Amino acid sequence: MRVIIQFLLVLALALGSVAFWWLNHDLPLTAATLDLSVEPGTTPRGVAQATVDSGVQTSPALLYWWFRLSGQARQIKAGSYALETGLTPYRLLAKLTRGDEALRSVTLVEGWTFKQVRAALLKAEHLKPDSKGLNDALIMEQLGLPGRHPEGRFYPDTYTYAKGSSDLKVLLRALHAMDKQLTQAWQARAVDTPLKAPEELLILASIIEKETGQPSDRPMVASVFSNRLRLGMMLQTDPTVIYGLGEGFDGNLRRRDLLADTPWNTYTRNGLPPTPIAMPGKASLLAAAKPANSRALYFVARGDGSSQFSDSLDAHNRAVNKFQRGQ
Repeated sequence: MRVIIQFLLVLALALGSVAFWWLNHDLPLTAATLDLSVEPGTTPRGVAQATVDSGVQTSPALLYWWFRLSGQARQIKAGSYALETGLTPYRLLAKLTRGDEALRSVTLVEGWTFKQVRAALLKAEHLKPDSKGLNDALIMEQLGLPGRHPEGRFYPDTYTYAKGSSDLKVLLRALHAMDKQLTQAWQARAVDTPLKAPEELLILASIIEKETGQPSDRPMVASVFSNRLRLGMMLQTDPTVIYGLGEGFDGNLRRRDLLADTPWNTYTRNGLPPTPIAMPGKASLLAAAKPANSRALYFVARGDGSSQFSDSLDAHNRAVNKFQRGQ
């Protein structure tokens, strides 16, 4: 009897040693990085099989019993996971129970139009294109804003997502981010702002975003447009004309384009255009809210990315002759 007990103890120690070695030994992978997708409702046995199917070279039965015996099988979370070299059964289970998903990212750039945003989402890696085939109005309806124009409503930033996530979820996050940034900018607005509502601030910020060549010029660009709004002057800003031309713009802005009336043409219509013309970033939002304190009404590009600002038409014409005509 004693011999049997000793044998069983030795066997148990041996099995324990083997189990310890296996749990902490790197699992062979068919590639340096593998993608594992765990769908909601997948059983622990299904997770073990999916792990092996993804390219982890081990026994699915061993993985399953490890999940079971660990007592954490029910804590495994659905998601998309990146399995990399150096993965052990112990680390695998820890990753699955933490929900340590592999995240991708897509960047929405300041100054982009909604058309450019949609194109970027379609190209994003492993992002489910739920918006594909929907027009802009239907997308806004899906996001809970029926009847709203999408232009400028989304905050430019880098957004991470799990493999297989919906592009509509990314858009919703960007929408909420813009709402937050816009609210903060509106709360910080100057007391003498000519803007009457956050919507107007968003529109003006989009124009500032498109008109600013050098970041440090934003407050002065904002000052020019704010001063013009305050005086009832036309904004006369080229980016709004270009936006209104849409597909009809061939890259060269001509005098006839300035006279082609559209709802966004600030050479033919007074005040702000009806919608934003692009996505403004935080700096443009804050510049629209708190412009520089100046009397400037005009500005012209110097040719180096910066602008020359003028308080009067005479001074502006001299600046145009100097920087645009070389006189």
